[in-house]
Amino acid sequence: MFLIIAFFSIREFYKLVGIDGFLPLTFWGTLSGVLIYTLSFLVQMDHIEPVIFYLVFPFSSIIYFIKLYKKTDLKPFTSIAYTFLGILYVAIPFSLLHVIAFCTGNYQFEIVTGILLLTWASDTGGYFTGTLFGRTKLFLRISPKKSWEGFVGGALLTLLIAFLLSEFIVILPLWKWLTIGILTVIAGTYGDLVESLFKRSINIKDSGESLPGHGGFLDRFDALLLSLPFIAAFLKLF
Repeated sequence: MFLIIAFFSIREFYKLVGIDGFLPLTFWGTLSGVLIYTLSFLVQMDHIEPVIFYLVFPFSSIIYFIKLYKKTDLKPFTSIAYTFLGILYVAIPFSLLHVIAFCTGNYQFEIVTGILLLTWASDTGGYFTGTLFGRTKLFLRISPKKSWEGFVGGALLTLLIAFLLSEFIVILPLWKWLTIGILTVIAGTYGDLVESLFKRSINIKDSGESLPGHGGFLDRFDALLLSLPFIAAFLKLF
């Protein structure tokens, strides 16, 4: 399921970059992202040796060779940079879901489910609290609707859900669920702001129309894209 989400998200990113006048290598960038996602899963499942993952680097480097033959691109290195940014911004965070799911040594879908619930709690709590009590703007230049009151409301609901998760999903202790909740609120909020900054730079409201009522894939998963790297690092280090 997340492979499909990652596929459409990275293609959506390249489409938006194209609106701004750049020419990223959509096919090769998407293929590189799918390769990273697939290999990370196979490595975590012990189906292939971890050294096979090194194939990602020469495969992605072919992007430079392809651009040498693109005569119509007036700013090839900018397009190369955006191609790699799509991989870094979208494909790698989704690939880290495998690291998170296998952080205990065995596959634990409950951890991924818990992170999704925490993300939705942060969004839901922030929306309703901000709508009812929002007065103090959080980041007016980027997102006029976000407020500190909404941020606090989202954080409180997220920590409540983290506590409940520790009661029902005992794979992780309470302090780890609470830490994941804090990372979700902080990094997830920044993820939303970063995507808003991206959309403002190309003067659009939604990243797409793929999900009726939710905009595009990037609109729906922007918080995860920045929170997953922090959560994965935390679970592997602690």
